Amino acid sequence: MPNSCSTPWQRRLNHASQQRRQLDQWRQRSTLNSQQGPVVQRNGQPLINFCSNDYLGLAMGGANALAQSAQRWGLGSGSSHLVCGHSSAHDELERALARHTGYPAALLFSTGYMANVGCINALTQRGDLILQDKLNHASLIDGALLSRADFLRYRHLDYDQLQQRLIQRQPLMQQAQQEIAKQPLTLVVSDSIFSMDGDLADVARLSQICQQQQALLMVDDAHGLGIIGKQGAGVRSAFDLSSEQLPVYIGTLGKALGGFGAFVAGDQALIDYLVQFARPYIYTTALPPAVAEAMLSNLERLQDDSLRHTLHQHIGYFRQRASQLGLALMPSESPIQPLMIGDEASAMAISTELQQRGLWVTAIRPPTVPNGSSRLRITLTAAHTTAQIDQLLTALDELIPESLRLPAADIRSSDPQGETL
Repeated sequence: MPNSCSTPWQRRLNHASQQRRQLDQWRQRSTLNSQQGPVVQRNGQPLINFCSNDYLGLAMGGANALAQSAQRWGLGSGSSHLVCGHSSAHDELERALARHTGYPAALLFSTGYMANVGCINALTQRGDLILQDKLNHASLIDGALLSRADFLRYRHLDYDQLQQRLIQRQPLMQQAQQEIAKQPLTLVVSDSIFSMDGDLADVARLSQICQQQQALLMVDDAHGLGIIGKQGAGVRSAFDLSSEQLPVYIGTLGKALGGFGAFVAGDQALIDYLVQFARPYIYTTALPPAVAEAMLSNLERLQDDSLRHTLHQHIGYFRQRASQLGLALMPSESPIQPLMIGDEASAMAISTELQQRGLWVTAIRPPTVPNGSSRLRITLTAAHTTAQIDQLLTALDELIPESLRLPAADIRSSDPQGETL
């Protein structure tokens, strides 16, 4: 029974926490005793790490560059960008990111979450419409919920439904007042590679639909930058689109680039506008300049495609061997290789058993994913070895029950040599 002396807010917190535990959805932090890498130390136990977003293995490098930058710039930036926190290191990184992704300009944010929320809220207002893929990242969903615009979601990768909703919007837009400040805007938002399923949006079709319906397209390329496109330039390059065809581009520095921070890229008018109106940019301390300067060395390493080539070889090899074992991987050609389990308790049990064997694979459960779709989110990196991947496959073969395997007729091999993205 709840404590009769507890306050209403305590009872609410206790009830919500208890409910999460009962549903096997309780989240806990894991504390590392080592730097990021293919093998990490957690509570004194070495674990082969298959849950990091450090896809190219760049997080464990760059220490010398960061140390040298810290000697020059110190620890913190001291203030927001618009007070006294903006440095030449920020300027140089923004110019380099814009060049790399193929845009006229870029603007640094402290986190990807802040970039997404800030950009959506700056671009939309009451009377506008935001349309998002149902499986978009939480930061994109929250950005729309926090805006005053109308918000609808379309079924995952269902571009026919998206187009229909845009067509239905047209009469309302034509009836709206024609004053520039009050003309309604439609913003279409999508991830490029989806963080929990690992599949890739058809950004070329999204761009075509948005141009036909005069909607503004924004894509969060958090899991694509560094992985797809020429020299890892991202989803715009991968689909051979111009910067005008993909006008609002979000990238992160904390995944394939192995560091910290995020940015928005677009034309100069967009960047100037965000400096004026993106509240998470205006009202927060700037990214430490030492971090900004150190990120340039990792960005330069992307120009050498050897890491990307190794990563895509690993992806092809893993998928081929998993298929031969009858493991029902979801249809992803990205470093994110989800293995569907179903219920929360089973996903947690398998994840725990893998940890006991020295393998760290996170069990992803609701509310991060829909009910009944708990999964093991396996992520591969260029820093893994084939032997480590084989160790994981052997353990999965022993732990995954037959009820979750592919039927024998569906087991087929694939070519592990080609780069699939």
